[in-house]
Formats: sequence, structure tokens, C-alpha cells
Amino acid sequence: MKIFEDIQRALSNEMPFVVYNTPNSDFIKAFFQVNNTVYEPKDYLESGFVFAPFDNKEKAILIPTEKSQFISERISFDAKFSPSIEYGPDNSQKEFHINLVENGINEIVNNKFQKVVLSRREQVSLESSFDIEMVFKKLISKYRTAFVYLWYHPKVGKWMGATPETLIGVKNKEFKTMSLAGTQLYKEGEKAKWSSKEIEEQYIVTDYIKSRLERTIQDLSVDEVETIQIGNLLHLRTLISGSVEKNISSLIDILHPTPAVCGFPKEEAKEFILQNEGYNRKFYTGFLGELNIEEDENFTMSNLYVNLRCMEIISNTLIDVYVGGGVTKESNAEKEWEETVAKSKAMKSVL
Repeated sequence: MKIFEDIQRALSNEMPFVVYNTPNSDFIKAFFQVNNTVYEPKDYLESGFVFAPFDNKEKAILIPTEKSQFISERISFDAKFSPSIEYGPDNSQKEFHINLVENGINEIVNNKFQKVVLSRREQVSLESSFDIEMVFKKLISKYRTAFVYLWYHPKVGKWMGATPETLIGVKNKEFKTMSLAGTQLYKEGEKAKWSSKEIEEQYIVTDYIKSRLERTIQDLSVDEVETIQIGNLLHLRTLISGSVEKNISSLIDILHPTPAVCGFPKEEAKEFILQNEGYNRKFYTGFLGELNIEEDENFTMSNLYVNLRCMEIISNTLIDVYVGGGVTKESNAEKEWEETVAKSKAMKSVL
């Protein structure tokens, strides 16, 4: 595919780009920026591809349509790959993360918040040089129902991921989002059994999104909760839809960061995260995607996704994998650690 030649050229010339595959699509799309300027969206009325951090007080990065070459190419690569190297869990973080979760549970018991999402960053030292094209192809092949991307800016960093969660989808005033919570390993032939903790976590996320959107979204519709599979993991998901007249900026202000990646109430949970996680999430649990892209002369579309199941490529032999999980009063700190280990396997399985 020519698009992979363009990726290597952009990397060699240190020019920004994003390459991505939307859920269940047979096409890979890309924006290749024609300069290395760092652009920031001012009001989210711009057109292009946006990449925003978890902390909504920090600036997002925009690859503008008018400063980029846009490419769309049908997928045409062999999906057969050599076996991946199995990287085990980094247990050096176990004690810290368990203590972090226990502190979060104590704050919930003391009524500081109802839920908090706690995460960690795991560094993986590779046994061989990182093959960016091969890993991207593996992500597309393995996660067909996810939003798969490779994002690069020489002045910011290099990120890759396969996220299952929609933040905002707007097309011709039709609006969609979802609440996503609860995680367990998929076991072939076994029906998913969800605990009261996971069901409560899903309810908190769904109820928050519904309550925040009721005054903004017309004909708001909330579907029944369902179990979905993304790779080797199962999640609880509720689809939410309606129609909207306002611009996407107001929707971003309402939804980001959602209780699915931050907690509830949002400001109290976010403050706890920033003060206690012990590292900078950067773009993990932020959002990314197509912003005000012209579908035809009559309307534009925006498709933004929460940046989950992602990695930051530090060097050819060093990768940072980001994982986390929702904590409620019924959480068990040891099980929360095990959930992050399962989630880290999803990214490490393509290395």
C-alpha cells in the first residue's frame, strides 16, 4: 500500500501525520501535514484531525485540513503475521497501584466522589527494533471494531492505539456517543458474568452522560446495556443518540473527560487523579479523531474517540503502554491491578 511509503517518508522528514482506520471500515485514511508547525484548535470549529490530552486545561493538537494532504486507500495487505513476543506484567508497579486504588476506595467511602478511574504507565523494553508498519497492521487486523490510529508530530510525540470508545459522533445533526465501563477477559464458550461493582460503574457513567446531555440533545435515546467484545476483552456498553443544533465545542465541554476515564463528580475525581497517580497521562484518556470533515457540500461530520488501549513510542526499543480501570466503593484493589494487567496484554500482544 502506498500509504505506508508515505508514513516512512513523513517519519524520515520529521513531518506530522495521522493514519487511521475507523471501526469496521475497509479503508485506511491519513492526514499528512505539509509543515511541522504545532497547530491548536481555538474553538473546535476548525477542520482536520484533533488530538487532545486528558487534562482539559491543556492544549489539544490539530492537524488542519488546509495544511495537509488527505489520503484514503482501501486495505490491501496480508493479515498473516509472525507470532508476537509475549511480554509479561511489570510487577514493580504492583504495590504502588494497589495502594493507589485503596486510597481511591477510602475517598469514595468518605464521600469525596462516587467513582474514580485510576491508571498507570508501563514501560516495555523491546527485544527487537519496533516495526511501526507491522504493529499498525496487526492492530487493524486484530481490532476491526475499534478505532485504530498512528499519530506523529516531531515536536510532540508518537502514539498508536486501538480504542473501543466513541466520545462524540455528529453527522448532519445526528448525534451519538456511548458509555463504556466494566472489563473482563473473553473466554470462548462462556457467557459473561458481571459483578455488582461493574454494573454500578456502568450505571454511573450512563446516568452522568444522560443527565449532562438532556438539555443539549433533542430526542435523546438511551439503549439497553449490552456486552461487547474488543479483541480479548469484554465490556459493558450503552449506546446514546439524538439530534443536536449546537457546535461540537459545547459537546466536548460537556463530555470530556467522561466518568468512564475520570470519575464522578468529575472535578473532584480529576483532582485526585492529578495529585495521586504519580505520572502524567498526557494523551491517554484524552480524545482524538476527525473534526468537522466535509462529507459533501451540504454538511460536515465529526468522529471523536476516547484514547484508550494506546501506547506511546518513546524509541525503537522502548514503548510506554497506558492502562487503567474504574474504582467504586465495591472495588477490590488486587482485582483492579489484575484488570490493568489484562488490558496491558491487549497492546503488548501486537509487539
